[in-house]
Amino acid sequence: MQEVHGPDIRPVILGADIGVYALARAFFEAFGVNSTVISSFATGPIAHSSICEVHAAGRVMLPNEYVQRAIEFADAWQGPGQLVLLANTDSLIRAIAERVDELRTRYLLQVLPMETLDLVSDKASFARLCAEVGVPHPQTVVVDCSGIADGAWKAPDVPFAFPVVAKAAKSSDYEGLSFEGKKKVYLISTPDELQELWSTLALAGFRSTFVVQEVIPGDDTQVWSVTAYVNTQGIITLKAAAHVLLEDHAPSALGNPVAMVTNLRQDLLDYSTKLLERSGYRGFANFDVKVDPRNGTPYFLEVNPRIGRNNYYATASGANPASAMMEDLLLDVGASSPHIHLGDKEILYLVVPLPLLARYIGGEEKANILRLHKNAAIVHPLRNAQDRAWKRRMYVAQSQLNHVYKFLRYYPKPTDTAF
Repeated sequence: MQEVHGPDIRPVILGADIGVYALARAFFEAFGVNSTVISSFATGPIAHSSICEVHAAGRVMLPNEYVQRAIEFADAWQGPGQLVLLANTDSLIRAIAERVDELRTRYLLQVLPMETLDLVSDKASFARLCAEVGVPHPQTVVVDCSGIADGAWKAPDVPFAFPVVAKAAKSSDYEGLSFEGKKKVYLISTPDELQELWSTLALAGFRSTFVVQEVIPGDDTQVWSVTAYVNTQGIITLKAAAHVLLEDHAPSALGNPVAMVTNLRQDLLDYSTKLLERSGYRGFANFDVKVDPRNGTPYFLEVNPRIGRNNYYATASGANPASAMMEDLLLDVGASSPHIHLGDKEILYLVVPLPLLARYIGGEEKANILRLHKNAAIVHPLRNAQDRAWKRRMYVAQSQLNHVYKFLRYYPKPTDTAF
């Protein structure tokens, strides 16, 4: 396979979280190049890095401001390499899609057409897509909150049993809201609690769509992640999957995996392929799946129109997203029969201390993580032998300690549900 060398490309990544650093690390590992990171602030994951050149505004920026800064950076760029643009939040992906014509004159990028983005990033339309192609999906009620402030507004009835899960249909419509008690996902025990949520959202100014879904039973270990890349010809050239062992339980980060074991589970790949092909997908996708412990059915909960914050599990398992993207957009490697990147190496992806993980799992899963530890098959996206400034090492150590504090506060003992 042809290789890209340092001066030939310059990744420009919007954002500042652990997933942004993981993308920069993927490009460094594939091609030996550093990345420019445009962010509001130089936060811990990207700060003091030898592989990231951080351009921080020093203030909170709106998504369109990120895009404008990316345009300004490109116009001022005097390097010899081709610029490559990436982002890893729903709102930034949407902002890029809205100005894609301007950006394509300056950057290599792969972004969904707006109609496809609307289809897959809306949890309501995603549920309909799953039904259309025969992919298992939880029962879903769509709640239009555009008139929620009207005294006559009434939410539709929920035809399945409580407890239920409630969450914004479009993450990009919810990310910018700030109010006391805000969560990514709500577990609602009674109809009265659900009514309280509607009142809270009305006061917070939410006017988009929420979905209410049946709860699929089981704890964190019933959750799976699937990551894919679809090239310009519509061929899926990257496939990776991981079995989640533990998720974050802090309200602002609820559901973010903190421990995963890579596993190319074929039925999940098959279902993902159906959804990607029917929707006309292009670029990176990340699916959240939960397996019903009663019958083994994998229910697809949502697709993120981006690679996801935990994308380093794909890189570490042998499916480097930077390679897949550049083979598609720059190198034209096997346009008719491209190289398929498979995450077929078993690794433990871990962002919490191993003893903390061991506290929450047992049986075969615990024995497996101890085996992977013994075989040195554990990765942390921020622990990078090529990026070892002492301030970074201090940040990673502090983040590990913070995870311990958060679990003691929000999830002190393991439960039989994911909440």
